[in-house]
Amino acid sequence: DIQILVEWDGYARQGERAAGLMALRPAPVQILHQEFLMTSGAQYFDYIVTDKVTSPLENEHLYTEKFLYLPHHFFSKGHGVQEEVLPPMLEYVPKKDRGAKFALGVGTPQENACLSANPLGIRNNEERREVSFVYCNFNKFLKNNPQTMQSWIRILKEVPDSILCLLENPAEGTHNIHKFVAETTRSADYNNRIHFLPWEKNPFDHQRRSFSLCNAMLDSHPYNGHTTAQDALYAGVPVVTRSDGVDMSSRVSTSANVVLGLEELNAYGGSREYEDIAIRLGKDESWFRSIRTKLVETCLQKEPMHPYWDVMRYVENFQTGLKTIWHNFLEGKAMDHIEVVEEDGHVGTMEAEAAKREKYRRSKKVVSKYNLKVTIPDKKEVEPKDEL
Repeated sequence: DIQILVEWDGYARQGERAAGLMALRPAPVQILHQEFLMTSGAQYFDYIVTDKVTSPLENEHLYTEKFLYLPHHFFSKGHGVQEEVLPPMLEYVPKKDRGAKFALGVGTPQENACLSANPLGIRNNEERREVSFVYCNFNKFLKNNPQTMQSWIRILKEVPDSILCLLENPAEGTHNIHKFVAETTRSADYNNRIHFLPWEKNPFDHQRRSFSLCNAMLDSHPYNGHTTAQDALYAGVPVVTRSDGVDMSSRVSTSANVVLGLEELNAYGGSREYEDIAIRLGKDESWFRSIRTKLVETCLQKEPMHPYWDVMRYVENFQTGLKTIWHNFLEGKAMDHIEVVEEDGHVGTMEAEAAKREKYRRSKKVVSKYNLKVTIPDKKEVEPKDEL
């Protein structure tokens, strides 16, 4: 029998993988997690995995599910423990030859200038200029609306010799981007400074190329970059995001920046503030360097890992949440929001996780290394049992 069933797709991919399974109620407790970042609007999901910034309690009326709040961001990410994913460096590796073929991890974003030989569209009779700053957005085009595009145009206008790099996702849509920019600006200058990268089939290479192609990511609104944002952050690329939305999908990067200590990149005031933050990053070199350094240091932090990147810690917290949900179900308690809280501030490490697994193999009993407790917001606290 299945006690708890977790759905990772929701309505993503048109719901093809789930194929209506959840509506049949094959499990007594059903949870929505990660891929489709919004309420299902359905009566057959009991909980949705989220955090207190992404889904504030005052927005509970927008969800049919109860919240399972995790600390340090709800979005699972394995960048810090996957061998295929290399951490960013504080300094760029300069190109030996400006005309050399692009190599992963080599060159600054200005040197690579999103792989264009003439990234600023300089005419033959004009003096050659260097790219000042490289903005990127590698989300699907469907995440971007006219207001977002207008914000990007203003940013390019206010930061001379900056460029914007997008991903051909899909390639058939690039014409529509160019058409919108031309009609909006009535100038060829902006389209000359917008470049499109081809799709990279290897996801690890795609993540890694962000390091040497992008200075900063301009997030989409109201549908943030989710996996693409995590890829950018672990490449040392700061993410500027709008934080004035109520949709779950619009607040993922806001929560990430809070945990990473980069809340100054959150535009709580809307589009104008979003533009101003991005413009300052492109013009204030000292501020940009301090922001980037702070981000890169979170990626390099070991013993203990930074909680944002510590996937073992994430697993422990998620597991504790599941145990509490099942405990409450067996007790016949009414479903309510649940918050996983770390009491002692310990941070997980790969070595600690290995030791824990060895202990499990010997004793066949899981013991939490975090001394976790779970709270129900504004309700009495519930101590979880060790085992389901």
